[in-house]
Amino acid sequence: DSSHVIPALIRKFHDARESGADHVVVWGTGSPRREFLHVDDLADACVHLMRNHEEEQWVNVGVGQDISIGELAALIGSVVGFDGEIRYDTSKPDGTPRKLLNIDTLRSTGWESRVTLRDGLAETYAWYRRSLSPEA
Repeated sequence: DSSHVIPALIRKFHDARESGADHVVVWGTGSPRREFLHVDDLADACVHLMRNHEEEQWVNVGVGQDISIGELAALIGSVVGFDGEIRYDTSKPDGTPRKLLNIDTLRSTGWESRVTLRDGLAETYAWYRRSLSPEA
């Protein structure tokens, strides 16, 4: 109820796969769009800006691409290995329709993100599975 979208969906899809459920419920319509940045890319961008940007102005750090929550849910389902149905609970709020940063200043310095969303999700899911293990 109180987690952010990626951890909430990873847990939902993992639990559904483990229990053999035929569907996962996603809050809202799936249409809002969000931008996601891997923490390693954030750290890399910060170092890059310290070395390559001297102006005294705010610089947005992001990937410059967004994805719908529905597309994100399908991607997480794929990463987790869940092949059931995704259902939307439209009685739950969608939130802001779109959150996408303008990263023109960052791009003008030559920086680009390196970690794809799929790779970041796969890495995060692998960590999650290890954290569930009794040996962890």
